[in-house]
Amino acid sequence: MPRTKKKTPGRPAKDRTHDYIDDGSHDEIDDEDLPSDEAGRRKIKRNYEELLGIRIEKLKGRVLNREKINKSIDGLYFICFECKKICHNLDEGWVEEVTTQHNFCATCAKVKGIRTSAA
Repeated sequence: MPRTKKKTPGRPAKDRTHDYIDDGSHDEIDDEDLPSDEAGRRKIKRNYEELLGIRIEKLKGRVLNREKINKSIDGLYFICFECKKICHNLDEGWVEEVTTQHNFCATCAKVKGIRTSAA
């Protein structure tokens, strides 16, 4: 009976010294004292900022996503037309200008004098 060849590994085994658990960024560490839903919204906002990048200028004033928090509360992610930040209606507030249908966070709407609230 012929002998079989000894198999040599085609590639070296992966180095197991890598840290698989990330320590987290400073933003995530700051979110630890927040309620889980608010910390989750901050994480989603950061993801949107990374994903959209320079396109925020083009998309300012638009709604990004709607979510159903429970049967009576709707959540809304949008880009403020004035400050160009990604906002959530439960955190920053949401005001829609009736004539132009631009979306503003509550602080920018207050500065501009827009009073018609959409939510």
